[in-house]
Amino acid sequence: MGFGELFLLAVGLSMDAFAVSVCKGLAMKKATLGGQLTCGLWFGGFQALMPTIGFFLGALFADAIRAFDHWIAFGLLAIIGFNMLKEALERDCDCGCEEHSADLSVKTMFVMAVATSIDALAVGISLAMAGNVNIWTAALLIGVTTCVLSAIGVKIGNIFGSRFEKKAEAAGGIILILLGIKILLEHLGILA
Repeated sequence: MGFGELFLLAVGLSMDAFAVSVCKGLAMKKATLGGQLTCGLWFGGFQALMPTIGFFLGALFADAIRAFDHWIAFGLLAIIGFNMLKEALERDCDCGCEEHSADLSVKTMFVMAVATSIDALAVGISLAMAGNVNIWTAALLIGVTTCVLSAIGVKIGNIFGSRFEKKAEAAGGIILILLGIKILLEHLGILA
């Protein structure tokens, strides 16, 4: 998997954290650099940690399922992507921020960081199945991308409101589905 594909994967994975960050910014009276960094570091840190854990879990049983690993990678990415699309399209209003507040406490941020990075665990398993992926490069890129986009999301939410939340989540879902299809087509020999 090349840098461009890893970057698209990182952007796709970061969209849940971006959407929550937009909500955090919306709830804040003023988006401070500290608030932006807090969201960025929590979300980016967990988005880097979870695929690393998933990768090593996937590597444990990769040999046993090598014959159909591409189907597992495709299935996991497609499920996560369709779920993100479904959530983006099912919201009753443009703002899904009612459940979020400006609270940046350790307890709140820990729960939100774990919740937004669960899909990254499954993606880590997919990366182990896809092969030829340097997990350290992938995790670093995913973490940094999520950190930056989350920090920007806080500012965007504070300035513009939640206009971009649904669009970002839908775009992330589409990216993950397309990457899953690409992995499948490569393993089937349709794409080189």
